[in-house]
Amino acid sequence: MKLRSLFMLLVLVAIAGFTVLNWSAILTPTSLNLGVADVQAPLGLIMLGLVVFLIALFLVYVLYLQTTVMFDARANAKELAANRKLADQAEASRFTTLTERIDRLEKDLKLAIEQSGNSVAAAIAEMDDRLKR
Repeated sequence: MKLRSLFMLLVLVAIAGFTVLNWSAILTPTSLNLGVADVQAPLGLIMLGLVVFLIALFLVYVLYLQTTVMFDARANAKELAANRKLADQAEASRFTTLTERIDRLEKDLKLAIEQSGNSVAAAIAEMDDRLKR
């Protein structure tokens, strides 16, 4: 358990213990002023109800936050996968382009070597003809 969760559990146990130990005082009716009228009601029970309501409200809020985080994480994972796919496709495209360029350069180089060989052969043949005369 995380320290934060352990602390919250300890606080809830302390509230429950305090409530059990003082149950008779919590149920003692008291005169409460509501602003427009005076009412006889157990103040401790009303305060305990407010604490339970706030705990429930915070639990709903935490659940909402957890759900939001999970949906955001899922959306981010999908976006990351889509971006990874695009990056892989771009890399494959670059490799294809690079391979095509290397093939073209190899073909041009072979042609240049062949032309150079033909030029050298022609020059040698011309020299050979001159020597024979």
